[in-house]
Amino acid sequence: MTVEPYQLTATEALHQIKAGDLTVEAYAKSLLSRIHDRDEVVQAWAYLDQDYVIKQAKALDALPPSERGPLHGIAIAVKDVIYTKDMPTQFNSPIYVNDAPQVDAGSIAILRKSGALIFGKTTTTEFAATTVGSKTRNPHDPNRTPGGSSSGSGAAVGDLQVPIGLGTQTGGSTIRPGSYNGIYAFKPTWNSITREGQKIYSLILDTLGLYARSVADLDLLADVFALADDEPAPSSFQVKGSKFAILKSMVWPQIGAGGSAAVAKAVSLLRAHDAEVEEIEFPEHLNDLPAWHATVLNADGRTAFLPEYTTTKHNLSDYLVGHVENDTKISRKAQLDAFDNIAAARPVVDGILSKYAAVLTPSVPDEAPLGIEKTGSAAFCLIWTALHTPVVNIPGFKGGNGLPIGVSLVAPRYHDRRLLAVSKAVGEIFEEEGGWKREFKIKVEEPCTYGHSQLKTGHPVRSAIHKQLNGRLVLRWVTTWESLLLY
Repeated sequence: MTVEPYQLTATEALHQIKAGDLTVEAYAKSLLSRIHDRDEVVQAWAYLDQDYVIKQAKALDALPPSERGPLHGIAIAVKDVIYTKDMPTQFNSPIYVNDAPQVDAGSIAILRKSGALIFGKTTTTEFAATTVGSKTRNPHDPNRTPGGSSSGSGAAVGDLQVPIGLGTQTGGSTIRPGSYNGIYAFKPTWNSITREGQKIYSLILDTLGLYARSVADLDLLADVFALADDEPAPSSFQVKGSKFAILKSMVWPQIGAGGSAAVAKAVSLLRAHDAEVEEIEFPEHLNDLPAWHATVLNADGRTAFLPEYTTTKHNLSDYLVGHVENDTKISRKAQLDAFDNIAAARPVVDGILSKYAAVLTPSVPDEAPLGIEKTGSAAFCLIWTALHTPVVNIPGFKGGNGLPIGVSLVAPRYHDRRLLAVSKAVGEIFEEEGGWKREFKIKVEEPCTYGHSQLKTGHPVRSAIHKQLNGRLVLRWVTTWESLLLY
C-alpha cells in the first residue's frame, strides 16, 4: 500500500525531507489535500490560509541545509489561544474576531526558529476556559465530541491532517482530547515550557500541551523545548522487570465501563510483559484535591477575564461573567487554603510516584460521549494539573462502541524525559495489543460541492481549500483491526 505524506509521523516526514525524498511543499500539499477531504466532517480549523502555507513551505525548501532547523518543514497546528504574528488569534470569542496580535508566543518563536511550518490555528472552547464544545467533531465518529478545550488540535492530529498539534491544559484540555482522538498527548511539568504569549486562565495551572501520533515525535518537541531531567533518561526502557502502579484516586467512582476496561487491559498487558504492577491509592488527606483545583480555577478566573468583562461584558459567556463576579462566593481565605494545600500535596505525591517507573491512571471515564455540545469529563486529569506532574496519554484501547480510549502514565515533577522513554516502550505494547487501531474507509458517491466550515461567530475560515469535488467523500471510520491500517 502506498503511504501518502500526510500519513507520516513527524519523525518519518523529517527523515524523508532530510534524505531529499520529500519536499516541504509536496508534504504541505498532501496535508492540505487531506484537510480538503475531511474539513467538512471534522472542522478542526479556526484559521487556515492555503496560499500562505505553500508560501512558507517554498521558503523552507529554499533554505540551504546548513540553515535548516531540527523540525525543518514539520507541520504544526496551533490552538487558537496562542499568539501567532502572521495569523489571527481569536480565542473562539466575538471580542477578538480577526484580531491580529502581530507577535509570536514564546513557544511559536522557538518552533519557527527550529524550522517548523506553522500550519494554521485550531479551534478551542471560549478562551480555553469553558466546557461548551466548539464546532469540531470527533474524527472517529462525527456525532461525538473530540474533547476540549484543545478540540481542533486533538482532532487534526487524530485525523492525520497534521502530525503535531499544540494545546493547553488547565484541567484536562490536553489529555482528554488525546484519549478521545486516539493519539499521544503530553502535558509536561508545569512551567517547563514557556507560556509567554498565550491566553492565561490560571497562572498556577495553565500548561502548554503537545499532541502527536508517536512518542518519537514528542521527543522531537522535548528536544526543541529543552526539556531536561536532572538524571539523563534511558536511551531505551525495558518494561520487563520494571515496577508500575495503578492508582485509583478519589475520583475513581466516576469511571465508566470503557475506562475501567481500558485500565484493566493495560494492567494485564504490563503483567503479561513481565512487569510488576501494584495497586495504590491517594493518601486520604488529599481527597479534596478536586475541590481545591476548582477553587483555584474559579478564583483565578476573576483576574483572567476582568479585562474582557470591563470592556465588553456582553460578549462574554455567562460562565466567565460568573467567574469575574465571583458567583461561587469564594473567599480569599478559601483561595489561600487551596493554594497552600495543593502546594503541600505536591512533594507528597512526588514521593509516591518516584517509587515506580510510572503510575497508571485513567485519562477519561470512557470513550467520547455523544454530542458536540459538551467536551466531556476532566475528572481524571485535573488532579495532575493541580499537582504539576508530567502526564502522557497512551492510546490503544477501545470502548463499547469501538472508539478510542487512552490511559495515562504519570511521573514526578521534572521527570519528563524519563516518562517519555517509559511511554514509548509501554505505548508500543498498548498500540499493538490493546485492541484499537487507527483506520478508515472511503466511499465515493454522487457529485456535490463542499463548502468550507464557519466559525461560531459566522466568519469563514480563511482558506482556499474549498472547491468542487468530483465526488462526495463519505467517510466511515472503522475500529475493527482487520480493516485498512493507515500506518
